[in-house]
Amino acid sequence: MSQIPAKQHAIQIVGVDEIVVNDSKPVDEVGPHQMLLQVEACGICFSDTKLLHAFDSHPRKAEVVEGIAAEALAEIPGYKPGALATVPGHEPVGRIVQVGDQVTHFKEGDRVLVQADWKHLRTPKSNGAFGYNFEGALQEYVVIDERCVISPSGEEFLIHVTDGPSAAAVGLIEPWATVEGSYAWAERNHVLDDGDLLVVSDGETPGLKDLTAGHVPGEIVTIAPADVDALVGQSFDDIVYYGADAEVIEKLAALLGTRSVMCVVLGGSTIDRKVALDIGRVHYDFIRFVGTTGDDPAEGYAWIPANGDLRDGDNIAIMGAAGPMGLMHTMRAVTSGVPGIRVTGTDLNDDRLEHLAATVDPVAEERGVSVTYINTGTTALEPGYTHISCMVPVPAVVSQAVDLAGDGAILNAFAGIPAGTLGEFDLQGIIERHVFMLGTSGSDVSDMRTVLRKIEEGIIDTHISLDAVTGMAGFRDAIDSVINRTSGGKIMVYPMLHDLPLTRLVDMGDKLPHVAAKLSDGIWTKEAEEALLAGE
Repeated sequence: MSQIPAKQHAIQIVGVDEIVVNDSKPVDEVGPHQMLLQVEACGICFSDTKLLHAFDSHPRKAEVVEGIAAEALAEIPGYKPGALATVPGHEPVGRIVQVGDQVTHFKEGDRVLVQADWKHLRTPKSNGAFGYNFEGALQEYVVIDERCVISPSGEEFLIHVTDGPSAAAVGLIEPWATVEGSYAWAERNHVLDDGDLLVVSDGETPGLKDLTAGHVPGEIVTIAPADVDALVGQSFDDIVYYGADAEVIEKLAALLGTRSVMCVVLGGSTIDRKVALDIGRVHYDFIRFVGTTGDDPAEGYAWIPANGDLRDGDNIAIMGAAGPMGLMHTMRAVTSGVPGIRVTGTDLNDDRLEHLAATVDPVAEERGVSVTYINTGTTALEPGYTHISCMVPVPAVVSQAVDLAGDGAILNAFAGIPAGTLGEFDLQGIIERHVFMLGTSGSDVSDMRTVLRKIEEGIIDTHISLDAVTGMAGFRDAIDSVINRTSGGKIMVYPMLHDLPLTRLVDMGDKLPHVAAKLSDGIWTKEAEEALLAGE
């Protein structure tokens, strides 16, 4: 092992929209429960820009209030809550080069992938997270405390990986895993056992007794619609509303807790306008809206799918397919093995669509999957899609996706729109056509292991989503590219390369011909990475 330096290069967020490239950040010492990870590579994520814009108001930058002792937090040098400067970077792969004498699950020499969402460490409104309130991997070395990456259930948030795949391939697992997780998240098609149920009705509540028989809430609160204002500030796990008043629906939606369901029982009535719903909370807080045109709330819960995965014969639209995450959704669809599916990828740029087609078509042809590409700036989509994934973080676009959804459709509002952002939605149509609108945030260890397995089995090549590489010198250009959405894919940072500017793969032949010679039809490879790091 090479000698560990006293100082290192690091990217630091020091305030709202304030980044510094620090060329002399101290390398932290390792305590008894800690490990020093030498970072091989780290991807840049759009979520990094959200941290940059929000900084200390970001829910994952807050203090940890549960899941680890305060004394332990005080021992972690990279714990940087609130206004303390932090190092972003939550898509890394690295090598453990030093361990404390009380570390039990990892050893020096282990190559690991970081699952950044440390769910057992709670902040007031979110989780503790690597690259947020704990320093991340956009630096050459980072100290990780074992008490943060081993949950009380024994789940490990550091995943062992072999030396086989490139650093880029492994570093790209995290964004691919968020895609995987959006299809795998288990939905709830009944009232929550021991949860809080709010029932809102002016009179009878048909079907309620049967609804709460098999799954029994802990508390049932029943009120008239006129009394909803008295509940401001409270939250419920399930809300059943017998009625069709859009204003009442909007007030009730504000009472949904995290992972809650609202079921609107129309009883033959009609919602007379679009309803303002918090699409950001659909994504980040997993709230769901269902209902029935009839009288029985169980009919509304009944059409909630087990998860958001593709189904036989789905007519799939991926809105924003030519971006980094859209490419991942598209490739997941064509490699899914689900019979009879058709895939439409959309974007507003013909060049980006051509690049998408060049990447996807050979795989789709090999697997017999029909894929078409549409520039929605010039050609309107026809309604009737049964599975829609939306990469565009604009409420109006998600609302448009609802209008394009056919009977029984699943709509994955994948793009992260800030919680508190309202959009105007045709809830009447959602209920009539049984359009299930879901959203998910992040991934878990099982999702990352699924992607790792797909890499090892040759089902997917995560390299296809890589657009550019950079060292520390090109980071500002790289983050600007992510903010302005000018990148054609993911950007991988190699922190040990101090002077490497942002270099797109399409420009590699002119700028780094010895690396370009190792690409495979313009796609990154392990051999290209080795040539880049060797500097030959």
